[in-house]
Amino acid sequence: MAKINFGGTVEEVVTREEFPMDKALDVLRSETIAIIGYGVQGPAQALNLRDNGFNVIIGQRKCKTYNKAVEHGWIPGETLFDIEEAASRGTIIQFLLSDAGQIAAWPTIKPFLTKGKTLYFSHGFGITFKEQTGIIPPADVDVVLAAPKGSGTSVRRLFLQGKGINSSYAIFQDATGKAKEKAIALGIGVGSGYLFETDFKKEVYSDLSGERGTLMGAIAGIFEAQYEVLRSKGHSPSEAFNETVEELTQSLMPLVAENGMDWMYANCSTTAQRGALDWKKKFKAATLPVFKELYESVATGKEAQRTIETCSKPDYREKLAEELKELRESELWQAGAAVRALRPEKQQVEASMIN
Repeated sequence: MAKINFGGTVEEVVTREEFPMDKALDVLRSETIAIIGYGVQGPAQALNLRDNGFNVIIGQRKCKTYNKAVEHGWIPGETLFDIEEAASRGTIIQFLLSDAGQIAAWPTIKPFLTKGKTLYFSHGFGITFKEQTGIIPPADVDVVLAAPKGSGTSVRRLFLQGKGINSSYAIFQDATGKAKEKAIALGIGVGSGYLFETDFKKEVYSDLSGERGTLMGAIAGIFEAQYEVLRSKGHSPSEAFNETVEELTQSLMPLVAENGMDWMYANCSTTAQRGALDWKKKFKAATLPVFKELYESVATGKEAQRTIETCSKPDYREKLAEELKELRESELWQAGAAVRALRPEKQQVEASMIN
């Protein structure tokens, strides 16, 4: 493992140098990896593993995502099966259904978790909140986690670009004495750039906090607040959207990703630097209590309970579609659609498609 200094804290991480793909393939050479679920993470992890040379099969009930698996080259009866058949054949069962889907499918999967097999997650939810989910694995199987820090779309896109997405890994149960080695091999196999160690509880606490916080919930709320203020003061939709979203996502965040926040600040105007440094403190003071409240809600299980209760309702998908439609049809994101259509690269792609 490599020792990296993270701002004064030394942390051990696993990179492809210490654990190259050849080693990962060797560790898993006798394993059949059964991907259960072909929705969000399933396609990316399955395709990356297949492209890297691992023995992969898919378990998916017949629906739209089953058809997507066929389109991606998985062959019914050879590499694509129903969930029971795939779980029976797999020595490593990658349980990549949604959290609610895992709860529903657990009685189906559990009988196939025979001694020596490996149960793999990309999220610690089902295990951490096992009293609520009922997901309690047998004692004689390995239970591991490799969690890419991004959506399935990003996992696959970065892989195809020859890059990698950072992932965490964790061991909940080591029945064979080889659980850690398998977890890291799987993390490398699905396309991780580097892996850092955690545990199931910390993974789900940080993940739920992040999704509700800066990754999705907080950023969406901040976008809406700034856009609303600018529009109320007479700014046009184009101006309000560009100053709220477009400049952030297309100009500034790529600079942060490449070189860090300080570098981005140093490469902006002095007026922007001064204002950002001063107002950063106000925004931190305003939001810190919210983040503390959010983390407490996660740690006490309130967020998990709400997720389970809401997402398990039979009309959840219909209500979700309504909420997403409301978001999509708001002026803010209608303005966003118009601005994206005006990007030069977008116009070039559309022109090439017409020609």
